[in-house]
Amino acid sequence: MEKYALIVGASGGIGSAAAKRLAMDGYSLVLHYNRGVKEVVKLQQELPEKDVILIEADLAQEDGAKTLLKQLAVPIDLVVYTSGNSYVGLITDMKDEEVQKMIQLHVTSPFQLAKELLPAMIERKHGNMVMISSIWGVTGASCEVLYSMVKGAQNTFVKALAKEVAMSGIRVNAVAPGAVGSKMMDEFTEEDKALICEDIPMGRFGTCEEIADAIAFLASDQATYITGQILSVNGGWHT
Repeated sequence: MEKYALIVGASGGIGSAAAKRLAMDGYSLVLHYNRGVKEVVKLQQELPEKDVILIEADLAQEDGAKTLLKQLAVPIDLVVYTSGNSYVGLITDMKDEEVQKMIQLHVTSPFQLAKELLPAMIERKHGNMVMISSIWGVTGASCEVLYSMVKGAQNTFVKALAKEVAMSGIRVNAVAPGAVGSKMMDEFTEEDKALICEDIPMGRFGTCEEIADAIAFLASDQATYITGQILSVNGGWHT
């Protein structure tokens, strides 16, 4: 029986790695992107010959989730929400528009997607959601207060929703990466990156593929009794 995974934010490093990993596990894929059309087309070409659907939507906008949902024409068995961005700076320097977009992208849009996708999962008594949170959603970080706040909200969303849908055969979990060698680290200097690595017990950044392996595990039959959990994948950093 064909099973579909919706990768939200498939053009990013973690989203792309997750798509490749889940394709290996037999999933057909719905790849969402916003501005990364070149990246997602390249990803589509690299994937094995499986059913791959591309959809575009800006989930930082109020109507983003509706735009995405209108393009869905297949039943979704697994949702992997990797879309996100960070803001490094003082809380007092943030503009209200930036705050609203961050909340929409990280909190409101995933809530709206879950609300619309869950009824079909509940009817089938089967489904999975994996959110990509962050170490800062667990511990908090100065100069990333807003990012820490929305990622903390994702973690609580996971814990609460998991309890609500567990009896319907649906599992909801999150992966909370530490520092990962993805585009999100590009705003840091090489010196900054070296200092961060010195602070990580394993002495290096994680890879997108390592995060993808954690996603695949949580979505697999090896994790059938795991729900409502925030799986930290951070090389021992801030634990």
